[in-house]
Amino acid sequence: MNRCLAALFSLLLPTLAALANTSAAVKTAHARHLRHVFIIVLENKDYEDTFVTSKQDPYLQKTLPSMGALLTNYYGTGHASLDNYIAIISGQASSLDTQADCEQFTDFALEKVDADGQAVGNGCVYPARIKTLADQLEAAHLTWKGYMEDMGNDPARESATCGHPALNAKDPTQAAEKPSAALPAGDQYAARHDPFVYFHSIIDGAACAAKVVNLSALPGDLQAVSTTPNFAFITPNLCNDGHDGDGTGTSKRRCADGSPGGLTSTDAFLKLWVPKILNSPAYRKDGLLIITFDEGNFSPPQSSSDPATGRTTLTIEAAGEHCCGQRIGPNVTRPLAETFVDSPTETFVVKTQGYGGDRIGAVLLSRAIKPGTVSDVPYNHYALLKSLEEIYHLGFLGYAAQPGLEAFGRDVFNRH
Repeated sequence: MNRCLAALFSLLLPTLAALANTSAAVKTAHARHLRHVFIIVLENKDYEDTFVTSKQDPYLQKTLPSMGALLTNYYGTGHASLDNYIAIISGQASSLDTQADCEQFTDFALEKVDADGQAVGNGCVYPARIKTLADQLEAAHLTWKGYMEDMGNDPARESATCGHPALNAKDPTQAAEKPSAALPAGDQYAARHDPFVYFHSIIDGAACAAKVVNLSALPGDLQAVSTTPNFAFITPNLCNDGHDGDGTGTSKRRCADGSPGGLTSTDAFLKLWVPKILNSPAYRKDGLLIITFDEGNFSPPQSSSDPATGRTTLTIEAAGEHCCGQRIGPNVTRPLAETFVDSPTETFVVKTQGYGGDRIGAVLLSRAIKPGTVSDVPYNHYALLKSLEEIYHLGFLGYAAQPGLEAFGRDVFNRH
């Protein structure tokens, strides 16, 4: 009997394998025609706040999901910001420096590349052998651009193209600059929200200046299919991405330029820019727009004082939840626990209970998606990268190649 079953299984095995391959092909077939993908990455908001309880973002919370798909179980991959941005375009996990936002723009000291394609070591700017989605696209003769709001507003801080701190120096873009007589618009660009400038494979080439540019270049590029990049990565400034301010407009919690910030400024940014993208010839032809966040939010600061020293310690915490079998990576053995001395009288402590980036959600718009779609399938930034690589027919980088990781499937791309 066992021999008969074994023989039957051996006969059926090729058929089962063919069915599995067919299923995988069907799963992504709806997205295969997409050739222009736009991503807008926002900052530091939990799914519950953005898509359930907030009163600041009706356009993002209600209008946009009704036009496409809401991914309710989409997760960030780390805390704080930078390691998430790096994960999206390279599949690299956190290093001790990237999970602390690289206040020093240091070279990554590479020890080796492990079997999962992970750079083992520490630092911020990855050596040229560590590749990104941008490198893959160029090798496939496809185009890409990063559009960074406010980049170059203050040329003393960063260039207007491929803007980044001096190598192995302090990052001057960690905080927003207020408008002044010398700088009427201020400067709210943050290098740590621009993942392209953390890879030598990008910044060492002359093409970086043409491909990592100010957001003001986007309207011109959207005028024709031929001038629109196949992949467009859009980073709002520190106010419009929701990082600064609290959205209420109260005097103590405004952005550097006086705007309310939080999801209020985010919603206004999306109302301005999303229609420009949706009305572009490239999007109408074969486009996909993805809107998500880097990570979830931290708790409100808890304050404690030391009477002996007069110092105040402000502590913020996050759960650090993850999904999708995410691995912590070779460089970090514990959740984030960083201490920053902000001033002679104040210490800032950041802690997470886990190593993930918490549940943030995502919205996707495309003609390949039925309006009002809701997917509860778990996804994260590595799954996003894998999805992009499938769309462009590329190989998988870093943890995008993790066995069992699901790319966006028929739960998302559900319309022929």
